[in-house]
Amino acid sequence: MKISARNVLDATVTEVNTGAVNTEVKVQLAGGQEMVSIITNTSARYLQLRPGGDVKVVVKASNVMLGVE
Repeated sequence: MKISARNVLDATVTEVNTGAVNTEVKVQLAGGQEMVSIITNTSARYLQLRPGGDVKVVVKASNVMLGVE
């Protein structure tokens, strides 16, 4: 897989929750951090995502928001 994004992280799928239209995919990064991605059900089926499977997390964003209380 060759892509232009520089932020590509190795991860393991921990949970896959399929809804009516989208699928929530939880992954654990090598350092133990958790990330969540929302993708279409069609994409989830195409990628054959299952808990325990290895994936690449690609982060491509034009901005990152932070908040404090």
